[in-house]
Parts: sequence; C-alpha cells; structure tokens
Amino acid sequence: MINRRLWAGMGVGALLLVTACSTQPTEAQGTGQRSASPAAPAADPTRKGPTGVDEKAASPNMKLVANVPPSGALNGPEAWGTDLAFQGDYAFVGNYEGFTIFDISTPAKPSMVSQVVCPGGQNDVSISGDLLFVSVDDVRSDETCEAGLGGVPSADDWEGVRIFDVSDKARPKYLKSIATSCGSHTHSLVPGKSADTLYVYVSSPGPDRGSTTCEAPHPDVSIIEVPVKDPERASVVAAPDLFPNAKDEGVEVSGCHDITAYPEKKLAAAACFGDGVLLDISDPVKPKVLQQLRDTENFSVWHSATFNNDATKIVFSDELGGGATATCTSQTPKTKGANAIYDLKDGKLTRRGYFKMPREQTSTENCVAHNGSLLPIPGKDIMVQAWYQGGVSVWDFTDSDGPKEIAYFERGPLGRSEGMLGGSWSAYYYNGYIYSSDITKGLDVLEINDPLTDPAKKARMEEFNVQTQVGY
Repeated sequence: MINRRLWAGMGVGALLLVTACSTQPTEAQGTGQRSASPAAPAADPTRKGPTGVDEKAASPNMKLVANVPPSGALNGPEAWGTDLAFQGDYAFVGNYEGFTIFDISTPAKPSMVSQVVCPGGQNDVSISGDLLFVSVDDVRSDETCEAGLGGVPSADDWEGVRIFDVSDKARPKYLKSIATSCGSHTHSLVPGKSADTLYVYVSSPGPDRGSTTCEAPHPDVSIIEVPVKDPERASVVAAPDLFPNAKDEGVEVSGCHDITAYPEKKLAAAACFGDGVLLDISDPVKPKVLQQLRDTENFSVWHSATFNNDATKIVFSDELGGGATATCTSQTPKTKGANAIYDLKDGKLTRRGYFKMPREQTSTENCVAHNGSLLPIPGKDIMVQAWYQGGVSVWDFTDSDGPKEIAYFERGPLGRSEGMLGGSWSAYYYNGYIYSSDITKGLDVLEINDPLTDPAKKARMEEFNVQTQVGY
C-alpha cells in the first residue's frame, strides 16, 4: 500500500521530485542490453530464522532466473517499484516515478523497451489493448507529468487516473487524465457490454479534510467509462456508495483499497480498509452490495481479494501496518497481517482458515500480506503472493481450513544505506514464470518446478491484469 496520505507520520520522506516527462526509449533498448541471469540462491527448506543482509534463500523447487535492477530516473531513494500488468511478450511495471515496459519474450533475459518518467504514487498499472491505465494517489500540483507534489490546497490540484497510448511500446504517449475523488490508489478494469466500452473501478482512501481533491465523506468508488475507440472522452460516470448505512450506524468509512472483478461470474470483491464487500457487477455502472464483512479482531486494513477459479472462495488479505512495519515477527499473531480464506456458497461468504508466510523476519523488515495472483491450475486453489521483505510465497488453499506453503523465495534485510522499505510489492504468475516487482531491487523473474504447479505451465494468456480475473 505505502500511501503517503495514510502514513506520512510514520517516518517516510517526501517523494523525490522529477521534473521531466520522458517517453523515449532508454539507452538499454538501443544497445540491446539485457540483464544477466543470476546464480540460483541456496535452497534451505528448513530455514525458520532470518537470513543475512541481502542473502538469498529459496525452497528447492523455486529459483531466481533473472533480475533487472532499477535504472535511470526510476532509481532514486523513493523511486519504489509497484504493480505489474502483462500483454503478450511485454511486462508493464509501475514505479512511484513512472513506469517501465519490458520485453519478456525470453523470461530469463528480460530487456527494457522504454521508461516513462511521470511521478505520482503509486502508479499502479493495467493494460487493455493499446491503452495503459495508471493510478495516481499523490496530490499533484496539476495533471501533467511535470507537476510537483501539491502543497497548500489549490483549485489546480489533481489526482486520479492517467491514460497512455502504448501501441508503440518504445514511445508511449500520454493521452488523458481523469480526476477522481481522493485520487486512485488502485484500479480495476471491467469490460462493458460491448467491446467498445471499458470501465475502470477506482479505489482510493479518504477523506482528507481541507483537501480540494478528497473532501468528506468518502464512502464511494469512482467508475470511469472509457470509449475504447476515443479514450480521450473518458470520464467518471458513476460513484456508487458501497456503505449506505454507515452514517446511521455511526461508522466512518475510508473508501476502498482494492477491488478485484470477476466479470465472467458477474462478481467483484472489494477490500475497503475496514471491510470486505462482495458485489454483484451484472450492471458494471451500478454494482450492488451482496454482503459486507467486518473482522476487527484479526483485520486492520482489508487490502485485496482473490477469487479461486470457480468463484467458490475468496482470499482477503490484511495489510497490518500499511506495508511499512514488521509484522512477520514472532510477536505478531499468525492471523494478523495474513490471508483469510472465505468459502462462497449461495451468495454468502463464510470464513474458514488463515495463511501467513511462515518464515520469521527481523524487526527491521517491513513484511505483511501483499499483492498476489491465482495460478491457472484446474481443480486446485494455489496462488503466489508478495510479502514485501518476507519475499515471494506460493501457497495452496485447496483445503480452506488447512492452507500450506509449497515454495518461496526471499532476500535478507536491506542494508542500512538502502532505506526502510523493500521487498516484493507484487508477485504474479504469467505464462510459466513468476514476475515480482521488488520495491528497491527491480524486476525479478522466478521459476517454480513442482508437481502441484506444473499444470499451470500449459496455460497461456495474451493479457493479464490481476485485478480482473478470468476463468480457465
């Protein structure tokens, strides 16, 4: 999550400002530079204690096959790597200073195609056809890539969603910005009833009293309608209230952090900071609340949701500490900062088991449940997940009451000179490999070889946005 609005007081410095918006290919593309394949980390399946600074560790069935370190303007003290999206032979990697497009046609040797400098945390990305959507949840002084962080509230302040034309991967073009209430922390793509229309569900925290972009109250999500053939006409067409009874109940809601849509099932699951919400999205512009969950004993920040393939389960994750603190120590209960598995039957969710990455981390390592994706394996419920400095974990929740880890990769703590935040922000399975966006180390490519996950290698996707699930 790492949202400055929510935890600016936790010791995180201001964003390093970049005052150029570059959409030209980098030198790496022109020279054909490729990353070297690192040696596989030493496997230690019995490891329970922390590893040394930057020491790599992995289960015997997982190996690191490539790493592309941060470069250029996307390699500053707080140029943090964020979310991922995929299309064909390309990976799109968000960063607080912009985004990078990689050629992953040879997964063990990814190469940079272009790098766009356009600051605005978190710069989470989604791809659809020639359009790349980018979330901005920092108040900017205006909507341009040259804008700085907003200071004294002004009528020109902006935060929301940017749209880029990436038909030419080497030269992305900034097309359009859409201001949304309280910005866009994350977003999810939902197809319209025809291929000519696409909807963007915008999740954002708030309110921020005194702000011109995030006024109280904030119980809703913004829905952007995008005419695919004329994306510059995109606009907010709805802002449904997901908590109509909150005022009567005396509860102050803070918007949503993440929404995962499953269009084939006409369902979506919203993680809304204090609540989990199951939605009917039969009409994409008018989502209906089917069930609202609250767990004040175990959950602090309802962060994200993942359906299993047949939509009979949902995994909700809790981002205790907002991604900035060490919650994988022996002092934190296994049900906090973890995943809760809910069975979904007859339109109702029932909580079953919990899963938390099992290796103890040090008190200096930010570690908590973060972004992951389902592996495309018929008849099994297996997902890969990022845990910040806890690394990458592959785990099986086919048995809702008895989830278990089957593979992992991690690095040891950051060195003192590297700052306070690090580790895997997002870890997703795509066409035979796991791609991890590491906050400070860049793009990792991992390979898992295990009888349980081998069936996933047969699946091929042409486009993959984790917040828009598809069946297989």
